[in-house]
Amino acid sequence: MRNKDLKRIFIKGGVLSPGELKQIIRLAETLGLNDIFFGSRQDIILPFQEADNEILEQFPDLKMEIISERNYQNIVCSYVSADIFKNTPWLNGVKYLYILEDFKHTPKIKINITDPQQQLVPVFSGNLNFIASEHEDYWYLHLNLPHWETPEYYPVLIFSYDIAKISRTIEEIGSDADDAQELFDLINDRIETNNRSIEKKLAIPYEPFPYYEGMNKMGINRYWLGLYWRNNRYDLNFLKDFSEFCLNHKVGKICITPWKSFIVKGIGQEDKLTLEKFLGKKGINVRHSSLELNWNIPVNDNDALNLKEFVVKTFDQNDISTYGMTFGISYHETEKTYFTTVTIEKNKTPDIVKNFQVRPTFNVLYSKNFDPNTQEYIAYAQDVDKIELPGLLMELSRMYFEQLGAITPSSSTKSDANDAPELSEVYQCQNCMTLYDSTYGDEQSGILPNTPFEKLPDDYCCGVCEGEKKYFKKILM
Repeated sequence: MRNKDLKRIFIKGGVLSPGELKQIIRLAETLGLNDIFFGSRQDIILPFQEADNEILEQFPDLKMEIISERNYQNIVCSYVSADIFKNTPWLNGVKYLYILEDFKHTPKIKINITDPQQQLVPVFSGNLNFIASEHEDYWYLHLNLPHWETPEYYPVLIFSYDIAKISRTIEEIGSDADDAQELFDLINDRIETNNRSIEKKLAIPYEPFPYYEGMNKMGINRYWLGLYWRNNRYDLNFLKDFSEFCLNHKVGKICITPWKSFIVKGIGQEDKLTLEKFLGKKGINVRHSSLELNWNIPVNDNDALNLKEFVVKTFDQNDISTYGMTFGISYHETEKTYFTTVTIEKNKTPDIVKNFQVRPTFNVLYSKNFDPNTQEYIAYAQDVDKIELPGLLMELSRMYFEQLGAITPSSSTKSDANDAPELSEVYQCQNCMTLYDSTYGDEQSGILPNTPFEKLPDDYCCGVCEGEKKYFKKILM
């Protein structure tokens, strides 16, 4: 199964009813599937061939968008964390639902609607990031438009019930604006909005990433349940029976997380034992170790899944704690917005050696202060072999706990230049991305440490792909 054969079912904000889930299950069964995937933008993903399009005609009541093209995006929101994790006092689940209901169009840009007090849903992974302020019904707007070089903040706070129409207007005219002020002026010329002045910059408090699985207390006599599958393949037979349980026990909403899992809130105390028996009979394992829980990996990618399992197994063997950290696996050749504490980035195979068996190499990056909300990532290691990854990640785990408690809130702006990590110049082969660092030289080619690139002989070539010296380009790290 190729990724281009996958279609996404958009679930606005990751919130759907048990009845809607049953409709999706019936569709998946009609397609001959046994399971479905969850996506990192709180959507549902399933294999879908062009020949299957006729099957959709059998589901006229399916209200959700089914998309294969990448030019449409699901709306992400932190409804899933409302009432179960720390939250902004005025922002509850009902407020999210009203805002989501206002969206009558399918966005072409990524939209996040989040509470800055929670950590479960990424705040800055969208093009339009609406972030709740301390003023009731008003939101900061962090703009990271595709054609802008750097993100900016909208100059005013946005009213809750203007979010949908402002989002649509930005889609229509955003390419005409080169900065936030110009965008603000264009929007004001086009639509009426209820804005509020920004009194202070957004500062997001840092908290370790929460554990979000198993049966947990919610209020006085209610519970919430988080469920997670290691391989992100959710069995249709279980989901069908589970959605039926929710319908029979007045559970109104099922919430998909960005971590390929789901959460159900509002389980009555009188139903807790019945649900636990149901899960036990189905053989459903809960309370996975946080070593394996807090990962974001590509859908339908066995190599990424095997890499995760390899790292987690090594963590477990060495009795390592990663509580509060998150990990992601990504690909160097695809432009992505990272939102994990640590990212393992797989390098592109050099074009020149595609016809040969080449072991993959990886880069390891971590977010500044181990806080993804800083939006700044630091390269910890580059071009390393798979076998080296667990050791490097364990080193980062120790660094994380050493500085834990000394982290300050993430500012709404980038750090000052004198706060940034010191950058050094290295040279990178543009054919295979191999680095030449003068500090270390190139022992295999007889180049001593501390030899500047300019002093290398004219016939120097890359030790991996044998690319000539002229193919190296200076970069900062």
